[in-house]
Amino acid sequence: MTDDRRFAFALLAPAIICVLGLVGWPMFQIGMLSFAEGKGMNILTAGARGFGMSNYASVLTDPETWQSITTTLLYVAGSIIPSFVIGLGAALLLNRQFPLRRALRCLALLPWAAPGVLVSIVFLWLFDPSYGVVNYLLRATGVSTADIGWFTNEDTALFAVIIPTIWKSFPFFTLTILGALQTIPDDLYEAADIDGANRTQSFFHVTWPGVRGPAVLAIVLNSLWALREFDIIFATTGGGPARATETLGIRAYVEAFSYFELGRACAIGMLTIAIALGLVLLARRPLQKEFF
Repeated sequence: MTDDRRFAFALLAPAIICVLGLVGWPMFQIGMLSFAEGKGMNILTAGARGFGMSNYASVLTDPETWQSITTTLLYVAGSIIPSFVIGLGAALLLNRQFPLRRALRCLALLPWAAPGVLVSIVFLWLFDPSYGVVNYLLRATGVSTADIGWFTNEDTALFAVIIPTIWKSFPFFTLTILGALQTIPDDLYEAADIDGANRTQSFFHVTWPGVRGPAVLAIVLNSLWALREFDIIFATTGGGPARATETLGIRAYVEAFSYFELGRACAIGMLTIAIALGLVLLARRPLQKEFF
């Protein structure tokens, strides 16, 4: 190993130690506890209960687990796709020259900075069946005459928790794509104009290739965050009604703190990590591809 490589590793050593301590060690503990047999919340006595595969067997053969996986995937897809579309549109708009553009850029980031519990309280009021703004507008426009309980209805609860997630998530796409847009050389757009390309052709042949890498990275990161989302769902529905919004994160919480099945909760956590790893592997090739 050369001196330069030794120096580089020396500079990275503090960060590596922090990552191992804050991420690696807890993940190792979760992995070990997922094999601990029997009930119990005391991690110090988990080894005395013995280790085995019973937690994984019970989790993977439980129909409720697969229902939670389906709900999680629907929640992730239902929140990420609209968030990306809205974020892309907002980034294209904020990349143009117009008055108060800087002020609007700052305002666009406010939802991302809002705490999830605060967002939940706001949307609980907006979707309230009796005096919520959403139901009032539906009644005023004649779309519906009923007072819909968005968060208490099994058919609408998942949609109701997806909406605040979209509102909180799209600013990250806006920020990421807007930064990528400003790195695209103006010469490419001038060349496209000379070749007779219209706006749609310029977008697909110049703009999209320029932002595709950061956009894919933003999709991966937001998907991972949505996969472990807890506060918005727990504060609005708690996983109900009738498990309609019980994602893997909510199910792990219930197993640990309602049933005191810490081993099953950790097994569900490892299952969530496996799904996250699968998402990362799917995005690996697009992230490595060079576009310019």
